[in-house]
Amino acid sequence: MLLNPHARFPLAAALQTVGAPLGEIYSFISGLYFRGKMAYVDAFGAAPPGLPPAVVITPGAGLLPSDTQITESQLLALAAIDIHADEPRYREPLERDARRLHEATGPDCQFILLGSIATAKYIAPLLDCFGDRLVFPGDFVGRGDMSRGGLMLRCAREGRELTYVPARGAVRHGPRPPRLPKLPR
Repeated sequence: MLLNPHARFPLAAALQTVGAPLGEIYSFISGLYFRGKMAYVDAFGAAPPGLPPAVVITPGAGLLPSDTQITESQLLALAAIDIHADEPRYREPLERDARRLHEATGPDCQFILLGSIATAKYIAPLLDCFGDRLVFPGDFVGRGDMSRGGLMLRCAREGRELTYVPARGAVRHGPRPPRLPKLPR
């Protein structure tokens, strides 16, 4: 839909001409999941001076600030790379940027992963770089993408930050938590 040359809605028009913010593109593509991440970062994101409050894991381009302008051709190039821990075109730029972030911050800075810890594709390269400074919301264990997105949206709306736990040694697969209750309309 975003790449349809006949699409005229603002995000598609921007992507097809001058480019659009990466966070908006990913929010459109993944819907609730990434929209929840962006709302959560808007509510609770903080970073040392000079660093963005959030970076996005991308295939082939490492960690990019969510406001990075991406063109249609750049998006297609990202889509051509498999997100897998053993894929060097994905892993090497991710590790490069993670090392830069690690070196640019003090020892008390934590790196919060708002993505899945259930597979090695994110957790393995990030643990290699951030070690014990990598944390994630403990409430993510057992939840799928949409449930995590919904949880982050609710927390952002309520002003309630999730509790973070160390990623190293964490339980990565657990029982599915109860469904989130439906929000009133």
